[in-house]
Amino acid sequence: MSAKIDLSTYSNLSPFQIKDELIKLAEDEAQNSAYAYLNAGRGNPNWIATKAREAFFLLGQFALTEAQLTRHEPAVGLAGMPKGPGAYDRLVGHVTEHSATPGAETLRATVDFAVDKFGFDRDAFVLELTDGIIGDHYPMPDRMLKHGEKIVHEYLMWAMCDGKTPNTEFDLYAVEGGTAAMCYIFKALKNQRLLNAGDTIALGTPIFTPYLEMPELEDYALETVHITVKEKNQFQFTDQDFEKLADPKVKALFLVNPGNPSSVAMSQEALEKLVAFVTTRRPDLIILTDDVYGTFVKGFQSVMGHLPRNTIGVYSYSKYFGCTGWRLGVIATAKDNLFDQMIAEAPTDVKSVVEKRYLTLSPDPASMKFIDRIVADSRDVALNHTAGLSTPQQVMMSLFSLVELMDTGKAYQKVCMGILEHRFGELVKGLGIEVEDNPLFDRYYGIIDFEFWLSKYVGEDVVAWIRANVHPLDISFKLAQEHGIVLLNGSGFDAPDWSARVSFANLDDDAYAKIGEAVRALATQYVAAYHASKN
Repeated sequence: MSAKIDLSTYSNLSPFQIKDELIKLAEDEAQNSAYAYLNAGRGNPNWIATKAREAFFLLGQFALTEAQLTRHEPAVGLAGMPKGPGAYDRLVGHVTEHSATPGAETLRATVDFAVDKFGFDRDAFVLELTDGIIGDHYPMPDRMLKHGEKIVHEYLMWAMCDGKTPNTEFDLYAVEGGTAAMCYIFKALKNQRLLNAGDTIALGTPIFTPYLEMPELEDYALETVHITVKEKNQFQFTDQDFEKLADPKVKALFLVNPGNPSSVAMSQEALEKLVAFVTTRRPDLIILTDDVYGTFVKGFQSVMGHLPRNTIGVYSYSKYFGCTGWRLGVIATAKDNLFDQMIAEAPTDVKSVVEKRYLTLSPDPASMKFIDRIVADSRDVALNHTAGLSTPQQVMMSLFSLVELMDTGKAYQKVCMGILEHRFGELVKGLGIEVEDNPLFDRYYGIIDFEFWLSKYVGEDVVAWIRANVHPLDISFKLAQEHGIVLLNGSGFDAPDWSARVSFANLDDDAYAKIGEAVRALATQYVAAYHASKN
């Protein structure tokens, strides 16, 4: 029999902290029963993109030969630094010599593609790649390598804007994944006095838990208004939802799109309503959109493409390319943006305090762009001269982007989507329910909402009994204790209390039918308890 646990002691914890206890319980259950241990609580995909990696590792070997051209002391393992003149021709020769090596064809093709598409000087671009992968210099420019920024910008136009270039270009800052982007943006908004302690921001919920937790830290002390999308509305914002943004005290709207854990992208209709609302009623609204899952929705369009002037875009390569350990992300702001305007129009006393912060970086700190202030603040200003994402990471980001841009048939994307679609289908089969197809559903995560489904299949009386008698964390703990399965509690994401989040990315295909069956068994158990209470 499962040990009784006081679930109230976990009520205030992040689901990612609760996860550790769930893992222990699930592992114990798997050891002592016929159940397999299944952890669907994390979003790390169990596949990787190989072509760019093959090119990267071959490029590294070539870069070493480039470094050895200027100085080579093999006895002590010392070399010089790569040089530019003639680098492209030497790369072609190296690739030809190693044509049977995995990545040779991809490396040559990506370099030629970039040179042709962007008009790069061949030697200068190859030098950025070789010097970058060797990692012998601080990043320069510190925001992002010159060629890499153009490549990633083009990739983002496909990934975030469905290939449709907005009426403005973006400045990019390469960062250590989406998590670093969040930290840097929160800090910069505070330091520029664009968000101050006591200010109110709106959160599009359910949402990735740090967006719920960070505003409450004493560092920021922000008030929050939750704009909650519901499953009955296919997780789309309604006119009434947008009305919450009409209050001028709401300074910003923070979104994850497609949602985490809802995994549904904003519809074209919702995007158009948001654009109309901001344009006509709240042109001063700051928007942050975190779009890491957009590449799993065909034709995805980010808010950053529709409201570029108001929006700070965040994108991470981690999920699509299976590279969470690489820590590859980017912050994007339009060249013409609201943030620079707000900084310039701030009261004199505020401007004097803020500008003093950057006096060591510029004789005219007032002219520093918001994106460059984010860079400086990411290194507490004093270390700005060593700011920037490591150059090997930036090279990897460029190669991922180029390989995807060259894949005009989107073969890789189709396979990734197919993996998630199949696993989702297996879960639904195990649950024994019917789910309408939704082209905006990325299927990376899913919310299993007990209230919604029991209301649909059993009745509101059962739902009312569960609300009165079952702790919201009971679902996750029972799945761990009785089935060896880890699902995070939906309540931690501001999803419905009696719900759980399942990741379709990190387990083998056959696990998901088992998870569905276990969840169905738990729902049956609740229904049986309800009927027993009536006898």
